[in-house]
Amino acid sequence: MHPLHVAPWSIAPFVALLLSIAILPLAAPKWWHSNLRKAIVSIGLAIPAALYLLYLTYYEQQSGRAKLLHALQDYIEFIVMLAALYTVAGGIAIQGQFRPTPVVNVGILAFGAVIANLIGTTGASMLLIRPFLRINAVRQNRAHLPLFFIILVSNTGGLLTPLGDPPLFLGFLNGVDFFWTLSLTPHWLVANGCILSIAFIYDAIAYRREPNRDAFSPRHGSVVIGGWINFIFFAGILATVLCQSEALLGEYRLLFPIPSAIMAALGFLSWLCTSRTVREHNEFSWEAIIEVAVLFVGIFVTMVPGLALLAEHRATLGVTQPWQYFWFTGLLSAVLDNAPTYMTFAVLAAGTVELAPLSANEPHILQAISAGAVFMGALTYIGNGPNFMVKSIAEAAGYRMPSFFGYFLYAALILGPAMALVTWLFFL
Repeated sequence: MHPLHVAPWSIAPFVALLLSIAILPLAAPKWWHSNLRKAIVSIGLAIPAALYLLYLTYYEQQSGRAKLLHALQDYIEFIVMLAALYTVAGGIAIQGQFRPTPVVNVGILAFGAVIANLIGTTGASMLLIRPFLRINAVRQNRAHLPLFFIILVSNTGGLLTPLGDPPLFLGFLNGVDFFWTLSLTPHWLVANGCILSIAFIYDAIAYRREPNRDAFSPRHGSVVIGGWINFIFFAGILATVLCQSEALLGEYRLLFPIPSAIMAALGFLSWLCTSRTVREHNEFSWEAIIEVAVLFVGIFVTMVPGLALLAEHRATLGVTQPWQYFWFTGLLSAVLDNAPTYMTFAVLAAGTVELAPLSANEPHILQAISAGAVFMGALTYIGNGPNFMVKSIAEAAGYRMPSFFGYFLYAALILGPAMALVTWLFFL
């Protein structure tokens, strides 16, 4: 695909959408609460960006139309997989009597960070967020808990396999060996160990301030899991993801739209085959995934000019060292979605979309790009797909979530020490 040359002002719709997501929940919370109004804002800003890309195609002979169609295809694949995982995970009910102590909470967060590598950050988030919120529903000092959940389970946990996080999956589809990401195990241990330690200290202080903690359930009960059939659908979704790999299946790999159709069918079967009682127990609703769908369609379209500007001026950025790749990829992942940002910097480093030589010849560079995209996707609500869904589910459960900028501040304070340590140990 030919490079796209855009005017600097073309990023205005993207900037306006980010500002809307950040400001309108504070300035007009009741108005912004409606998903219909979110759709009006998101699509309304996407339309001028799309028209500009089409203008470039038909009047300046550029690849605007191709880039737009590619972004829409990425969006469809992205949202269908998220929706399928959301539906399947929402059909699994985990019940048990647990005292909401710091040890229990950190244990759940650590477990989520591990299984994120097996069922993806989206799958792990949707599987564990509701039980996690229910366990802590009796607490008064609990607002910090969804924040740590987003950071650990929805983001930093999914670094070890291509199934864990969308950026790594894109790398896998573009030639990176499936098991190469296991070389990131030291980075995963340092970052998640640091954040879990902060979570334990923070939650221990908050727990000590609980006025009625002696009244909490004194015993841990056995775990009961409902909706077992959905584990079969989970396996089907992951198998479908793997079947898109050219490295594994060559010319027989599944091509769009077949994988999306299969995942949509698995999500529909999950809806049909799961007991209504299980979904009622989970307080399942479509609001969270609808919110993600309407906001991210605007993000995917409006960020095309932004990514084009980044690609056009990448040679002037002076990015050559692993620590620079780590921080540039990470900070831009927070606002441009971590998957396309990963690919932009990976291609910058490799000089081609074929990433196997990069992983073999300059592994520290690709490690920096991978870690930056996965870790710092936690910096904002839009850095990674599950972030917004967890936010919406937590708000529906009565948890008070910070604003866009408020969350960024909390996340930066929590991630900062871990990211500084990772930089010092691995990328300097």
